[in-house]
Amino acid sequence: MNVQGEHGINWTDATWNPVTGCRHDCPYCYARENYRRFNRSFEPAFHPEALREPIARHKPTKIFVGSTADVFGAWVPRDWIEQVLNVVRKAPQHTFQFLTKNPQRLAEFRFPDNAWAGATIDVRARLKPTLEALRHVQAPVRFISFEPLNGDMGVPLLAGAVEWIIIGAQTGHGAHQPEEGWVDDLVSAATAARVAIWFKDNLIREPRINDWPRSAPMRQMALAL
Repeated sequence: MNVQGEHGINWTDATWNPVTGCRHDCPYCYARENYRRFNRSFEPAFHPEALREPIARHKPTKIFVGSTADVFGAWVPRDWIEQVLNVVRKAPQHTFQFLTKNPQRLAEFRFPDNAWAGATIDVRARLKPTLEALRHVQAPVRFISFEPLNGDMGVPLLAGAVEWIIIGAQTGHGAHQPEEGWVDDLVSAATAARVAIWFKDNLIREPRINDWPRSAPMRQMALAL
């Protein structure tokens, strides 16, 4: 498990990758480029030796699961996911944050009280099906990561679908900032729906907004302070 340092992902404390690899083939994927740089396969793989890592860590930690994978990708065997969720249940001291581009699969699983379920949206075409899928997910916190924000999302109807949104820019090769109006529309929609907002460090935007989801259990909120 990689504990986040000064230049890590600012909405989590550590990353954990019991599953690696992805088949979405996103053109901006930083993980695939890193794997290619070191001549490593980016085909999906399961690492059972990594399952003990969160249990061995006693300090309460926010853990992003699958920073180099899509754990809920259509190609991931159900057994891999169940083994990961079993570890989540055995480590109640932590808060586990899942993020996928296949949100329709999230509703197939029962998330423990210490797990947050999220989906990534980069273009407007993903918005409606993602919101519809998240409305059926049973998790204490449901969230959307708009990263990279590659277009206008219109006025998304967030109420009742999510408790938190993350907004970020594109990083790595071809990095660019989203247009101010795109960000403004998301902030307005989230504020109207009483959905908490989080700006990633790579988003150049003032004033900064970094709020944790209001619906998170008090224990989890305390860990974030």
